[in-house]
Amino acid sequence: MGKEEIEKSKTHITVRIIEYMDDAVVIKTILKKTTGSVSVMSFDKGQGLPDRSTPFDTFVQVIDGMAEIIINGESNRLETGSSIVIPAHTQSSIRQNGRFKLIETVIKSGYE
Repeated sequence: MGKEEIEKSKTHITVRIIEYMDDAVVIKTILKKTTGSVSVMSFDKGQGLPDRSTPFDTFVQVIDGMAEIIINGESNRLETGSSIVIPAHTQSSIRQNGRFKLIETVIKSGYE
């Protein structure tokens, strides 16, 4: 859902930028540049992201609910307000523990 950035120079309540949808993962782009991106995501109960690896560091912060972030087979439980950095070139996945929302920030610079 929606690849457009959110409106600039306007105050936003981050957790309200995106809503839950039944049986879906919803992604809303906050910023997207060649050097990285910031997105907010909502996960309905039973939804997650499969194992993947990216060539860039990724900062993840849960802003509603609880999620399990698995990095190279190690489980990390994040609650509202908790965050973690997923290092570049590592295997990671996101598993659900009910509905949750998170902010994902990918940093592409510094790898030249």
